[in-house]
Amino acid sequence: MHRGGRGRGCSRVVVAIASLVAASCGASLMKLPAGPGTPASDAPAALAEAIKGCRTITTFTAEIAVSGRVGGRRMRGRLAAGLAAPASARLEAPAPFGAPLFIFVARGDDATVLLERDRRVLEHGKPDAVLEAMTGVSMTPAELRTTLTGCADEREGGGDARSLGDGWLVIQGSRRVYLRRRKPTEPWQIVAVIARDSTGAEWRAEYSDFNGGLPRSIRLASTDPKRFNLTLALSQVETNVALGDEAFRVRIPPSTSPITLAELRDAGPLADRTSTSNGR
Repeated sequence: MHRGGRGRGCSRVVVAIASLVAASCGASLMKLPAGPGTPASDAPAALAEAIKGCRTITTFTAEIAVSGRVGGRRMRGRLAAGLAAPASARLEAPAPFGAPLFIFVARGDDATVLLERDRRVLEHGKPDAVLEAMTGVSMTPAELRTTLTGCADEREGGGDARSLGDGWLVIQGSRRVYLRRRKPTEPWQIVAVIARDSTGAEWRAEYSDFNGGLPRSIRLASTDPKRFNLTLALSQVETNVALGDEAFRVRIPPSTSPITLAELRDAGPLADRTSTSNGR
């Protein structure tokens, strides 16, 4: 990513993810409507309207300020991310000086994490497992892009759809997608999604502060509060800019030794070292 210092931006994005992973919980989760509702035949059209701003996105870059908690660890910082369809991702965690804390790249079902300062590398891991080890959140590159853009697949509109009154629609398919509009003259927006990761654990994403059809504030929270509760504030968002193949590669320096997934999780590359050193 060489667009306007995009490499450094990717570093800031990873920092944001780290912060997201470890900062305090903050505000309460959104209160979502419940009940059987009534069948909603207009759900496919409502979903198409809600994803109009994101469905044509092929690349996505952003800076992310993150706060929250992951696995009992607190974190706060900034990140930079670059994502491309169908399933490519790059995240970097910058350090105040010198080499980044880590570089994560993934293409398809293959991920690499380089801890350059420690001269350790994990190669050919599964992206969702590697991201879970680093951030507590298990996602494939495609799921990460969908989550950060607050998007959905149009085919999800064919699920069981219900109107819950007062401008709410919920579509139940592989995920539970909540659409909201406060006035009939306003467009529908995806404001929450409830899903399960590859381990079967349930989590939710909440969206707000929309700009150009894309959310600028995202909340990620596991049903199990011990796993993760994160807030992401996105800025410097760019879509459909050129990202070359080199953005999703990483050069591994000589004399770098391997690290296992378990060691990566224990190392906690996104942990707040200041908090740890103070015993918090």
